[in-house]
Amino acid sequence: MDDIWEVYAVKYGDHLSRTRRENFIFADDHDGPNPMDYFVWVLKNGTQTIIVDTGFDEAEAKRRNRPIARDPALAIASTGANAETIEHVIVTHLHFDHAGGLDRYPNAKFHLQAAEMAYATGPCMCHDTLRQVFTVDHVCEMVKKVYSGRIQFYDGDGQVANGVTVHAVGGHSRGLQAVRVKTAAGWMCLASDASHYYENFIKKNPFPIVVDLEQLLDGFDLIQRLASTRDLVIPGHDPLVTQHFPLLENSGGFTWRLDKGPIKPFDW
Repeated sequence: MDDIWEVYAVKYGDHLSRTRRENFIFADDHDGPNPMDYFVWVLKNGTQTIIVDTGFDEAEAKRRNRPIARDPALAIASTGANAETIEHVIVTHLHFDHAGGLDRYPNAKFHLQAAEMAYATGPCMCHDTLRQVFTVDHVCEMVKKVYSGRIQFYDGDGQVANGVTVHAVGGHSRGLQAVRVKTAAGWMCLASDASHYYENFIKKNPFPIVVDLEQLLDGFDLIQRLASTRDLVIPGHDPLVTQHFPLLENSGGFTWRLDKGPIKPFDW
């Protein structure tokens, strides 16, 4: 069936020195360790492959002093995907760690919320605090995609393919969108940064980088409604994903298969 998708999380880096104060507004143990993983996601249905987010490359890693283990545009080959031939890329938002390497997908149409483009190119970017998580070259690359007719904009909910829809969430960034995917295990929600960690949405403890706190809190409920079960909500950066879902065989040890559900139960 062309509306049932395989879903893979491809890890391209991590940030092991992060502490809880960096990841939660209400941090009990402020200096306690709380590592962050960096992922891109690959959706496959046998005839089509869709990429969700493009990560960031070595140049960006050096600029921000955040080393990465592998180039995400090459790492997706672990799932059989080839950046050169991908026809659709969903960009959840334009922060540096989700929208670098857009030029690595020369034949793709990009799927983005109109509110995110307006935000990333509008007066809000006059504030250092708001623009520090964007990289101007990434945003300019997306503007080039607009002028070449290679962006599908959405104003809220939209369908990318049978069994794949996008849903405006906002909160963390003005035009953040989550991705809903129909899988063999049920409806899965790739939350991206609507919830960086499971703890963000389960305990309603927001990530500190936020443009609209009310939207962010409402988004915690939305991402759970989009999924058939809480186990099928996939946060954007949580290392627990790699502990609860099966590692893809012969993938080099950095790709996990999500669509069959977790193999280790969550202790909610």
